[in-house]
Amino acid sequence: MGLLALLLLCLSLLFSLSSGEVSQTLGVCYGTLGNNLQSLSKSVQLIKALNAKRVKIYNADPEILEALKGTNLQVSIMVPNELLSNISKNQTLADVWVRSNVAPFIPAVKIRYLLVGNEILSSSDEVTHISLVPAMHRIRASVKAMGFKKIKIGTPLSMDVLESSFPPSNGTFRPEFSGRIVKPLLQFLNRTKSFFFVDVYTFFPWASDPVNIKLDYALMSATNITYIDPGTGLTYTNLLDQMLDAVVYAMKRVGFPDIRLFIAETGWPNGGDIDQIGANIYNSATFNRNIIKKLTAKPPVGTPARPGIALPANIFALYNENKKTGPGTERHFGLLYPNGSNIYPIDLSGKTPESEYQLLPMPTNNEPYKGKIWCVVAEDANRTDLGSALGYACGQGNGTCDPIRPGGKCYRPNSLVRLASYAFSSYWAQFRKVGGTCYFNGLAVQTTKDPSYGACKVPSITL
Repeated sequence: MGLLALLLLCLSLLFSLSSGEVSQTLGVCYGTLGNNLQSLSKSVQLIKALNAKRVKIYNADPEILEALKGTNLQVSIMVPNELLSNISKNQTLADVWVRSNVAPFIPAVKIRYLLVGNEILSSSDEVTHISLVPAMHRIRASVKAMGFKKIKIGTPLSMDVLESSFPPSNGTFRPEFSGRIVKPLLQFLNRTKSFFFVDVYTFFPWASDPVNIKLDYALMSATNITYIDPGTGLTYTNLLDQMLDAVVYAMKRVGFPDIRLFIAETGWPNGGDIDQIGANIYNSATFNRNIIKKLTAKPPVGTPARPGIALPANIFALYNENKKTGPGTERHFGLLYPNGSNIYPIDLSGKTPESEYQLLPMPTNNEPYKGKIWCVVAEDANRTDLGSALGYACGQGNGTCDPIRPGGKCYRPNSLVRLASYAFSSYWAQFRKVGGTCYFNGLAVQTTKDPSYGACKVPSITL
C-alpha cells in the first residue's frame, strides 16, 4: 500500500506540473474600445455570468481593477507597448509601474499574469522589439522584490511570429526574431516557469484560403477530415491543434521543448463586412462552444504533440467593440452585444450540454458574395470629418477622384456625401488588393446598393 500511495502521489504531482492551477478554466478578454459598453461593475457581473474564471485586460486600468476586487477571478494585466523602451533601460521606472499598478490591488485582486506589451513582434517598431525581453526582466525584478510570488510574467505574440507553420513539425520562428529576441524570451520563460502566450485564430488562415482549408476543420467540428503530419506521423482533426503544435515545434527547434502554452486570445467573429466570408453568429458560436468543450474536458485532451496537457485560454472578447479600427470583423468578436445581452448562449465552464442551446441562425456568408460591392459614407458618419477623409482618398493618386473634380461626370459641389462616397469607392477599388480598406476611421461602410447617379458610374469591387 505504501508503494501504491507513493506512485499515486507521483502521478498527482506529474499531473499538477503538466496542467497547473490553470488546468481547466477559461477566461474572457475584456476590451473597452467602445463608446456604448456597460459600466465596469455591470461588466464584471456579466463576466461572472458567463462562468469565466479569469479575465484579461489590455492595460492596468485602476477603475477596472477596483471593480474586480473580491471577485476571485484570475486577472491578466498589461504593460502598454509604448512604455517598454523606457522600462527596458530603467529599473526605477519598472519599480514605479509595478508599485503604482499592481501593489495597490494585491491581494484583493488575484493578479496572476503580468503581460509585457501586446503582439510586439507584429509591429514594425524595431526599438520596441529589442526592448521586449529586457523590459520583461525589469518588470519581473520589480514583482519579485515586492514579494508577489504568484504573478507570472509573459508577453502575448501572434502567429505571425512564425515563418513556417505547416506542417506543424516544420514550425519555425521568423529568422529576424529567432536568435536575438525569441531565444532570450524562451530562456526567460523557461527559467521563470512561465508560459508562451500566443494569440491563435483559426478564422484568419481559413478566410485567406477557404478552398484548401475546410470550414469544419477550422471550426473544430469536422468528423471526417484528418491531416497526418509527414514529419511526425501525428494525426490532426482540427486547425487549432495544428497551429498550436507549430508553436510547440518552433520552440523545440531552438532548444525549448517543454515551455507551456497559454492561449492568450482565440475566438471567431460573429459579423463583419460584406467582403469578409464566414463571419457570422453560427460559426462564432460553433467555434467558441467547440473550443470550450475541448479545453474543459476531463482529463485534459491537449494536442497531438502534447497529449493530456491542459491548455489555459481566454476567449476574445467580452463585447462587440464599435471603436476598434480595421475590417468589420474587428468590431464583431464579442460574446455580448454592447447592451450586455448574449449574441448567442455560451457557458465558459463547459457544463452546459449542447442539447440545451437553441438553434442558431444558419449562415449566409460562408462563401464569397457574388456581385458588386461599393464603399460609401455611413449613415451616422460625422459630416465635419468627411472633408479630410475625402482629401486622403483623393490624395492617393491614380486618378482616384478625377470624375468628381469640376467638370467631371460625378461633380456635385453641393453634396459632400456623394463626393465622399465616390472617393471612398474609387480608392477602395484601386487599393483593396494592396491593403486598402473601406473604413476611413468609421466614416465608410460597404453596400451592395449601387450609389451611381445620372451619368456618374461609381467604381465597385467584385470578390
